[in-house]
Amino acid sequence: MTPSSPSSVTAAERATSVCVPVGTTDWLAAPDAAMKRDAVAGLERGDVVLFPHLPFALSPAEAKLLDPAVVKEGTKTVKYDPDTGRVWGYAEGIDAAAMKSMMERYADHTRRLLGALTPYGSALKIGNTSFRPVEAQGRQQSKRHDDTRLHVDAFPSRPSHGQRIMRVFTNVHPGTKPRVWRVGEPFETVAQRFLPKIAAPFPGSAQLMKLVGITKSRRSPADHYMLQLHDRMKLDDGYQSIVPHQTVEFTPGQTWMVFTDQVSHAAMSGQHALEQTFTLEIDGMADPERAPVRVLERMKGRKLH
Repeated sequence: MTPSSPSSVTAAERATSVCVPVGTTDWLAAPDAAMKRDAVAGLERGDVVLFPHLPFALSPAEAKLLDPAVVKEGTKTVKYDPDTGRVWGYAEGIDAAAMKSMMERYADHTRRLLGALTPYGSALKIGNTSFRPVEAQGRQQSKRHDDTRLHVDAFPSRPSHGQRIMRVFTNVHPGTKPRVWRVGEPFETVAQRFLPKIAAPFPGSAQLMKLVGITKSRRSPADHYMLQLHDRMKLDDGYQSIVPHQTVEFTPGQTWMVFTDQVSHAAMSGQHALEQTFTLEIDGMADPERAPVRVLERMKGRKLH
């Protein structure tokens, strides 16, 4: 993926540059060798793997949840933990059984899809599932929390120690509204731009943050630099206004997956999306040298996790 002047096209039209199209139309079908090859190569290269015709069908009860009023006041997503079955973030009075069913099925579908499509096996771990029924455009929030600003993902409270962050999304809008993303410059270009300005973590800070509960485990140097990259990208108004990017529209019924710790992205608009997070040990990758932590280590000249 190479930088270019800002432009706006559909996902299918942009497939030759930032999207790798994969032709499966069935979550549970066995992908062929070409699909597997293209998907893994695209993911690890830093592209968006697009399934142009892979909708997630909702039951009548689940379809009634396509309403921003289903989220608890002050939140923008409903979340589900596949390991515990816990669902939270929804408003009182909604059909909680339908909400859990929808998110449980989506977690299962994405897990099966990735299990069939990639060679990652046990190195790939499922994380939380999200339902995002609120319009992304126009929400009032701080720059650091504003996902309409280009960024790479990092977990502030859950250090990843160099593990990859992969996310699968599906646009479940009942009409024609696309989910609109911007995709920015390659990770190494982002790192070259911002890393020289980032100071090393203060000695003892990682242990202190764990002790006071800011983080759930000790933050590694890799976590420090990734979080700083995330924040500096979002907080830099000049960068946001001039950085080369491409705009991609994901229409209802489309599914896409991407390493969001590697791909600079911003969700500009759209309503009603499902998202599944996974983490991946870098040793499980086909080419671990493409991992962001490896890029940062080469630039810093030392191990960071």
